Amino acid sequence: MDVVTIGDQPLTVADVRKVARGAGIDLHAGAIDRIRAGREVVNSALAADKPIYGLNTGVGHLKDVRLPHEELRRAQEMLVRTHAGGLGPPETTEVVRAALVVRLNGISRGGSGASFPVAEVLAAMLNAGVHPIVPRYGSVGAADLPQMAAIALVAIGEGRAEYRDETLPGGEALRRAGIVPVVLEPKDGLALVSANGISVGNGALVVMRAADLAEAADVAAALSLEAARGNPSTILPVVGRAKPYPGQISTLHSMQTALQGSYLFEPGAPASIQDPLSFRVVPQVHGALREFITFARRAVEMELNSMSDNPLVSVEDRTMVSNGNFHPIVPAIAFDSLRIAIAHVGQLSERRMSHLWDAFFETAGDAADWRPGGTSEFFGLWLRYAAASQIAELKQLAAPATLDVPPLDMEVEDHATSAPLTVRKTASALELLESLLTIEMLLARDVVSLSRTWLKLGTGTEAALRAIDDVLAASADDRSPAAMHELVRKVVAPELYDRA
Repeated sequence: MDVVTIGDQPLTVADVRKVARGAGIDLHAGAIDRIRAGREVVNSALAADKPIYGLNTGVGHLKDVRLPHEELRRAQEMLVRTHAGGLGPPETTEVVRAALVVRLNGISRGGSGASFPVAEVLAAMLNAGVHPIVPRYGSVGAADLPQMAAIALVAIGEGRAEYRDETLPGGEALRRAGIVPVVLEPKDGLALVSANGISVGNGALVVMRAADLAEAADVAAALSLEAARGNPSTILPVVGRAKPYPGQISTLHSMQTALQGSYLFEPGAPASIQDPLSFRVVPQVHGALREFITFARRAVEMELNSMSDNPLVSVEDRTMVSNGNFHPIVPAIAFDSLRIAIAHVGQLSERRMSHLWDAFFETAGDAADWRPGGTSEFFGLWLRYAAASQIAELKQLAAPATLDVPPLDMEVEDHATSAPLTVRKTASALELLESLLTIEMLLARDVVSLSRTWLKLGTGTEAALRAIDDVLAASADDRSPAAMHELVRKVVAPELYDRA
C-alpha cells in the first residue's frame, strides 16, 4: 500500500487524492513534535485561567460566557454533538478520506492545539479504513462544522461509519478496527469541527480532475480540427510566444503533440485560411482554464498547509489568538471563477459540434449507411441534441455560489463563503464538461469514419480514436447511444489523453 507522510513537507493536491483513493498515512516525527508543542501552549493557557474562546468559554453567540473548569471536557463533547446537524445523502468515501487527511495535516502544523491522541485516532481511522458517514449538506463555508462534527463523532466512538463495506455504529466500527476512541481534552472538540476538511479535501480532488479534463479537452479539439479540415496555424509556437500565458503555452504544446504528423499540415489540406472562433481560439480558452486551475490549486494547497484554527495557537509567542483563518474565501472564489472557465471550454466544444454536424453531411452525401435503414452506427450524431441540453445546464452552473449565505447565530456569523457548495458545483460542471467532450469526440469520430481509409491523423489523435474504437467494439449487448457514451466517457480522462 502507498503511504503518504504527514508533516515532513507540505502536502499537495496529488497527495490528498492518493489518500482519498486508499493510500495510508504516516505521521512524521516533526509533526508529532509540533502537535505536542502546540498542546503545551493550550495547557499553559488553561492554567492561567484567562478567558479564551472555545477553550474555557462557549462558542458562537456564547463567546463571552465562561465555563467552569470541571465542565471543560464535557463541553467539548457537547460541542461535537450539537454541531452534528448535517443532512442529505452521504459524501463519497473519497471525499471523507480527503477530509480526514486535510484535518490531520492541519493539526500536524501545531496551530490547532489539539492533543496528540486526536491526531492518532484520525491517522488510525485512515489506515484502517474506518470512514465516517458524513452528510453532504450543512456547511456554509465558515468551517465545515456539521460535516466535521460527523467525523468527530466517530472519533469519540459515536455517530456512524463504514468499515469493510458495512455501515456500523461509530464505536463498533472502531472496535472492529482495533482503535480506541479518543477522550476529548479542552480545545479538542473545537479543533476537530472548526475546520474546512470537506471544502479543502473535495477541492483537492476537483482540482486534480479539472487538470485531467483540460488535457482531454485538447485532444477533443485536435480531433475535431482534423474532422472539420481546420487550419492548424492557430497552434503554431509563435502564437504562444506572442502572448505567453503559461496555460496557453501548455495547451499549444498539448495540441501540437496530439496533431504531430497530421494531414492538416500538408499544403492545401485546410478547408479555409481561417476557421470559426470555436476552433481558432482553443489555445486561448483552454489556456484560460489552465490558468484558473493553477489559481485554484494554489489556493487549495495554501489552505491545506496552513494553520486555520480559531483560536490559533502560536507556539513562538506562547499565546492563543482569536482570528478568522477558518474562512476559506480565496479557494471559494477560485472555484467560482474556475466554473466560468469550464463553461467557456464546454461552450467551444458544443459549438464545434455544429460544424462537425455540417461536415458529416457534407462528407456523407447520399451514402446509404447513414440514412434510415443503414448499417453504420454514428453515436455522436445521435447524441448531438443531448449535448445542446447539457451546455444550457453548464451555463447555469457558472453562476457564483459565494454570495448567498444569510447572517447566522444572532448575526455573530454574518459572512460566509459557501466553500463546499462552490466546490460541489464545480464537480458537477466537470461532469457536464466530460460528457460534452465525450460527445464531441464521438461526433468527430463519425465524421472521420467516412474517410478513414485515406485520412492521415496525428499520432495522438489517431491513438485516441483507436482507444474509443476499442471501447465501442468491446460492447456487444447494449449498443444504445447512452450506453456507448457512458463507456467512452470512462476513458476520456486521463486514460484517453495518456494514450494520445
